[in-house]
Amino acid sequence: MPQVLSVVKDCGAEEDNSCVNKSKALPLKIIAIVSILITSMIGVCLPLVTRSIPALSPERSLFVIVKAFAAGIILATGFMHVLPDSFDMLSSSCLKENPWHKFPFTGFVAMLSAIVTMAIDSIATSLYSNKHKTGVIPETDQEMNVVAGTHVHSHHHPGSFSTKDGVDGKKLLRYRVIAMAEYKFLKKAIMAFFFAVTTPFGIALGIALSSTYEENSPRALITVGLLNASSAGLLIYMALVDLLAADFMGDKLQGSVKLQIKSYMAVLLGAGGMSVMAIWA
Repeated sequence: MPQVLSVVKDCGAEEDNSCVNKSKALPLKIIAIVSILITSMIGVCLPLVTRSIPALSPERSLFVIVKAFAAGIILATGFMHVLPDSFDMLSSSCLKENPWHKFPFTGFVAMLSAIVTMAIDSIATSLYSNKHKTGVIPETDQEMNVVAGTHVHSHHHPGSFSTKDGVDGKKLLRYRVIAMAEYKFLKKAIMAFFFAVTTPFGIALGIALSSTYEENSPRALITVGLLNASSAGLLIYMALVDLLAADFMGDKLQGSVKLQIKSYMAVLLGAGGMSVMAIWA
C-alpha cells in the first residue's frame, strides 16, 4: 500500500531528488535557443548562397555527401532520441493499465505519422505537377494584373508589340521577370524564416509552459508521448524517403559506386555520432 501511494505521489508532482535543476537549466536553454536560431539560419541559407560558388554548388559531389551526413543525423534523431522518449512516456507506471500498457501506441502513432506525411507529400507533388502541366500560371495578383492589362492593351492597340513599339514590350517583359523574381525571393525568405524559428519557438514555448503543468502527470505524459511518436514517424520518413532514397536512387549516385560508398559512410557517421549523443541525452 505505501508503494502505491508513493507512485501516485510521484505521478502528481515532480520528484524532489530529480537530477534536473530548472533554475540552472534556464540559461542553457536560452543559449540553445540563440544557437539553434543562428545555425538554422546559416544552414537554410547556405544552399541558396552557395549556388553561385562552383565548388559548393548542389550539383557537386561534396554537397551530396554533406546532405547524406545530415540525413543520417535526422534518421538517428528519430530512432535514437525521439522514439525512445515516446516509449518511456507512454509506458510509464503513472498511466492506466488499460489502454496504455496493452497497446503499443508509440509504434502505431509513428506509423500513422509516416503514412500521413507520405500522403501529403504525394498529393502536394501531384497537384503541383498537374498545375504546371497546364502552362505557366501567374503566381501573384500583381502578375495577374500585368497579364490582364497586356491582353486588353494588345487587343485595342495591336501595334504595341510590333517592331516599331518593341520598347514597351521589352519593358513589360522586364517588369514581369522582376515581379516573378521578387515573389520567388520572398517565398524562399518566408520558408527560411519559418524553418529557422520553429525549433527555438518550440523551446521558448516549453519554457513558458514548464511552470504551468506537472511533467509526471498522466495528461502531460500522454500529450508529449504522442507528439514525440508523431515527430519520430515524420523524421524517419523524411530521412529515408525524401533525403536518402531520393538521392541514392537518383542518376548521380547510381552512376558512381565510389560516390555511393562515400555517401553511405557519411550517413553512418552522422547517424553514429547522433546515436552516441543519446548516452547523455
